[in-house]
Amino acid sequence: MLYQKLYSRLAFLTLLLLFASVQTSDARQVENEIRSMLEQRETEIKNNLGSEEEISSEQKEELRSAVNDMFDFGAMGRAALGRHWNDLTAAQRTNFVDVFAEIVRHQSLADVDVYRAEVTYDQVVVTGNEAKVMTTTTYKDVPTEVVYVLALTGETWLATDVILDEVSTVDGYSRSFQSVIRKRGFDALMTSLNKRLDRARNES
Repeated sequence: MLYQKLYSRLAFLTLLLLFASVQTSDARQVENEIRSMLEQRETEIKNNLGSEEEISSEQKEELRSAVNDMFDFGAMGRAALGRHWNDLTAAQRTNFVDVFAEIVRHQSLADVDVYRAEVTYDQVVVTGNEAKVMTTTTYKDVPTEVVYVLALTGETWLATDVILDEVSTVDGYSRSFQSVIRKRGFDALMTSLNKRLDRARNES
């Protein structure tokens, strides 16, 4: 009887260790996939930049896509508006996300030289359908800690926030957007964003 209990306990522990090993292996595979995705994105960005200081309009469009296509602007916009998101109609949500995304896409090329910076991928931490990628970006000899917050959407990992030196980009948008909504309403926010988009288009 004692032998059977010991054997059962040993078998149970073996199964637990095997399960933990499989989980660890799967997590490492996902971590490697995410790291590879970001490294591939960086390579694409640098290839579009080339070695020239001036880049063509075609290169700019390709660069804009390479820089921004990894972001889930819907999730970022929803998080930025917080509780105010629930008060919007479907049409208002779509309009807001479209304008917000286009502003970010245009502003992302305000200083293309920053994408020539050296990037090291320090750590990838996966927790279920969420992940954090800790990187160090060195620009003009100044290192900056940049953390990408990712979420699994379908079969694709998309960024829902970027944290620079412990400051959340989405939190910054949130403070600005929600302040306008509280003081002047959602329509005033959209008026302001559309003006900002017009300026961004003209500047780019």
